[in-house]
Amino acid sequence: MARVGVLALQGDFPMHEQRLRALGCDVVQVRLPQELEGLEGLIWPGGESTTMTRVMDVELREALTSFCTTKPTWGTCAGMIMLSHTDPDTRVRTLGIADVHVNRNGWGRQVHSFEAVLEVAPELAEARRAVGLFIRAPRITRIGEDVRVLATYHGEPVAVSQGKILLTTFHPELTDDDRFHRLLISWILKSESNRILSTGDRT
Repeated sequence: MARVGVLALQGDFPMHEQRLRALGCDVVQVRLPQELEGLEGLIWPGGESTTMTRVMDVELREALTSFCTTKPTWGTCAGMIMLSHTDPDTRVRTLGIADVHVNRNGWGRQVHSFEAVLEVAPELAEARRAVGLFIRAPRITRIGEDVRVLATYHGEPVAVSQGKILLTTFHPELTDDDRFHRLLISWILKSESNRILSTGDRT
């Protein structure tokens, strides 16, 4: 069973938690640095990136930076912003771990929220269509050479990955599509399998 954390500073973390439990994960809400200990992966949910910056800077920034650079991590919407780079904005201090630049609210304000059918990469293409729910969503403006595009909307990337970092501008946790949660879990299980093979630890 994968032990996955959901950052619970604010935002829509309960829906991620519910989806992970449905997929058989042991889920831990994370609000303090010590709650990251023993976790194999983390979801950084949507919410307000300005609020996240203020709360995170109290005591979590260093611990999150260390965790997210070494373990599978998924950022949705504002969570994606916090793991990427934004245009200069003194209200938001991101971790800048992924080589991805975003425009906050690039897909419009709350009243411009929309649902759309996405084009997805072969590893995520299943019988069902992928539907993205965009709520005051960030827009990707630039990606680095090592960034892989996993889904597009009208030709623009809306889901990408770089190493163990998964980023989506939309909210899969608010639809019945669990393929992105399953993708993160598969990364966690693969990382754990590789760790056991490299250390011989079978406990």
